[in-house]
Amino acid sequence: MRIAIVGASRGIGYELLRIALEEGHEVTVLLRNSAKLNISDSRLKIVEGDILDPASVTAVTAVQEAVCVCIGIPPTRKPVNVFSHGIECILAAMGGVPHQKLIAVTGIGAGDSKGHGGFFYDRVINPLLLGTIYADKNRQESIIKASNVEWLIVRPGFLTNGSRTGKYQVIENLSGVIAGKISRRDVADFILKQLTTPTYFGKTPLLTY
Repeated sequence: MRIAIVGASRGIGYELLRIALEEGHEVTVLLRNSAKLNISDSRLKIVEGDILDPASVTAVTAVQEAVCVCIGIPPTRKPVNVFSHGIECILAAMGGVPHQKLIAVTGIGAGDSKGHGGFFYDRVINPLLLGTIYADKNRQESIIKASNVEWLIVRPGFLTNGSRTGKYQVIENLSGVIAGKISRRDVADFILKQLTTPTYFGKTPLLTY
């Protein structure tokens, strides 16, 4: 497949890039600083730019079969809009290319996953350190759901640097569920599997062990 990844310099996006190249896919990434990426491959194309810049986003999404948005920012209490404004730029670019798939990574605490992170996360970490981030991730999810693209929103549990096991829970009904851990590589594993064998599009599954 031809896959675009926005947010590939670290975290889930970086692991998705590694796995996609290992499995023979052609990958285009959008990076603000290409020097931060330590991967070289003939199937890799790098576009320097920003998710908030329409020209950059158009350049990275053109001719792709799928667009994966894996951006993240450090904890902050300041107002945040990069997730919502960024996805608006992505969707505007995708509007000119038919039949593209969109996968966006948000996290535990977004949408109806709020309240499923455990007492300390739900009552302390999220509201004190991540409140403005998740407020914007909620806006991001709403914008995606209102779009006319084929979309999947992935909500990982608490991320680790563990290995790719391929063994994890994909949970749609969160009743009584408290999220656990999951490795970034297993989140990337799920994303890539959904691109080749889509079964959860139009949904917002939680990934956890």
